[in-house]
Amino acid sequence: MTQELNVWLDKILGDIENVKIERKRSNRLRVDVDARALPAVLELLQGRASYVHLSAISCVDRIDDDEFELVYHVWSYEARSLVSAHTRIPRDPGVYLSIYDLYVPAAFFERDIHEMFGVYFEGSPDMGKFILTEWDGPPPMRKDFDSEKFVNETFNREQYHPQWLKDLEKEGGGITTPAEDARK
Repeated sequence: MTQELNVWLDKILGDIENVKIERKRSNRLRVDVDARALPAVLELLQGRASYVHLSAISCVDRIDDDEFELVYHVWSYEARSLVSAHTRIPRDPGVYLSIYDLYVPAAFFERDIHEMFGVYFEGSPDMGKFILTEWDGPPPMRKDFDSEKFVNETFNREQYHPQWLKDLEKEGGGITTPAEDARK
């Protein structure tokens, strides 16, 4: 990305209140923006700066801050650059606006984040399960999800102990020490 393009993009984003810009490289930009302004920033990037490709939406559980950080990665084929727009929303209620109307692929990413973190995206076409279809537990990617506790409460460790595993253990193989004993 040329210096001229950088200045132009900084000017466009500078028109929006409370936007913090951090240039990682000449073709890589981080934008921190208030959740209320994010849709406008993405619309501006798409319409005026040709960031037409939504590469991904990521979610980070900032449990110590009681927030989720949502990161929208948009790419411009013309400028050959990536903008990562970061915003934070409260963990409770964990609800945010869908950007499906701007970027159709957002529906997939929003559905995945809903399933793994429990964030609900208002206006998204489908918030149903698609990976964890048999899952009845809490969202497994949240930092307050205790996977070991869930396994211990849900499954019987001895429940799966087929003959081939017993034979392997007799020969000195396999996992013979329960996890709780291994931590001591």
